[in-house]
Amino acid sequence: MSNIKEIERRKTFAIISHPDAGKTTLTEKLLLFSGAIQIAGAVKSNKIRKTATSDFLEIEKQRGISVASSVLSFDYKGQKINLLDTPGHKDFAEDTYRTLTAVDSVILVIDCVKGVEEQTEKLMNVCRMRNTPVIILINKLDREGRDPFELLDEIEEKLSIKVRPLTFPFGIGVSFRGVYNLTENTFSFYKANKQFIEDDVKSFKGVDDPELKTIFGTDAKKLKDDIELINGVYEPFNKKDYLSGEVAPVFFGSALNNFGIRELLDTFVELAPRPIPRETTKGFIDPTNDKFSGFVFKIHANIDPKHRDRMAFVRICSGKFERNTYYHHVRLNRDMKFPNPASFLAQSKSLVETAYPGDVIGLYDSDTFKIGDTLTEGESFMFKGIPRFSPEIFRVVMNKDPFKSKQLEKGLRQLTDEGLAQLFIQPDTNRKVIGVVGELQFDVIKYRLLQEFGATADFTFMNAYKAFWLKYKSEDDVDEMKRLRSNSLYVDKTNELVFIAESSFALSRAQEKNPKVEFLSQVEHNDQTVEQGY
Repeated sequence: MSNIKEIERRKTFAIISHPDAGKTTLTEKLLLFSGAIQIAGAVKSNKIRKTATSDFLEIEKQRGISVASSVLSFDYKGQKINLLDTPGHKDFAEDTYRTLTAVDSVILVIDCVKGVEEQTEKLMNVCRMRNTPVIILINKLDREGRDPFELLDEIEEKLSIKVRPLTFPFGIGVSFRGVYNLTENTFSFYKANKQFIEDDVKSFKGVDDPELKTIFGTDAKKLKDDIELINGVYEPFNKKDYLSGEVAPVFFGSALNNFGIRELLDTFVELAPRPIPRETTKGFIDPTNDKFSGFVFKIHANIDPKHRDRMAFVRICSGKFERNTYYHHVRLNRDMKFPNPASFLAQSKSLVETAYPGDVIGLYDSDTFKIGDTLTEGESFMFKGIPRFSPEIFRVVMNKDPFKSKQLEKGLRQLTDEGLAQLFIQPDTNRKVIGVVGELQFDVIKYRLLQEFGATADFTFMNAYKAFWLKYKSEDDVDEMKRLRSNSLYVDKTNELVFIAESSFALSRAQEKNPKVEFLSQVEHNDQTVEQGY
């Protein structure tokens, strides 16, 4: 129980959104308000365009999107904040899903112009599966957007969660004047400033304060009516309902202009949960457990291309991690020690001597870790709930340079270890198939194969419907599959048998002819129940 003070001051969360809602901009501005950086990195000038602090892959800088989850740690008001910035683009959704297994709460960013979009709904579904607490920021209030009440209704309807505004805007777009804090009865006046923080806040005694009319004139009635409507329609905010994932507090602001972010950050620090218990194959592990445990939720090769390093990101779940101490790698059943564990501020890494539940650390990896691996102080259990989904698009790998075959093999192995895509190999022919969620992933894989591994490859079309992991008790159960459907059988990187169906009809026929086989479209990364062999 000696770690309880460290556990109490840790908040680990992710920022999620539909593409272009302002997620990465918000990430940067939280760093700005915390003092972790002094000037916003999105500043443009004639000589330099600084990219977002959390985007470090060259292709991210070129395209202006986030395609890998970044880990950012900083201190704010005595709290240790661990922020995981996730890909917004739908083609990289699986990386986001895995990242959500490593956090205790999320901030969801919604564009006030576009409202709730498709990817927002999918991400919220993942949050609801775990009852993850959610805080919502309705962003870009400096643009001509939709009516705030209309947006609140849409959030409740499409995301199936109750909302409770804690701030509310006065005007929108060119008429946007600021936001009223319903908890503190203060008004923050809007000023566009993309680089630095400015404060212009006025306190009131409530909606009947005569000062409202003095400052806003005839517009004060509109502000008063809106506030009274909110307090009449929405129930008073209850922290317990937020922590159970039933109610989402809502804030309004403009991340690009550093506006409305302080209120969001201050409330997050006050409300967000400390590290929570995690489910394992032997029951739940409480963070206050004295023995160390943690799991790998992300692997990233070449985080620093100059050094060709490979790093496993580990969420610490219990106990205390110490540098140069031996810990047990459960899957490999071997003890390992780590002389150079790292913490992060995007690309900047610093050596970690100790880390506690809620922290995310990077362990330099020489091809020993896979996503879902568990480290313990000697116990033999695996953390559960780290998903692996069936891809939706499949392409056959074509090596364009036979002299670089080894580089291609290494690149494919490392990039698929990261979870960027899934690799399936046909045992008899060694045919390699890459499965992804979205087309953009192929561009990223091709780019990184060339830039980081010196390998060139093409991806040719493959007629496929979906991949299914086969679960069975004996080899006899899959005899028909191997005799008559071998052209559709592959093994994944863990040597588990996979059926890639050409169509839904082909799937139905295979299920009909193989009644003792389970066809699974989703498994866990650490699932050891699927029989091995081909």
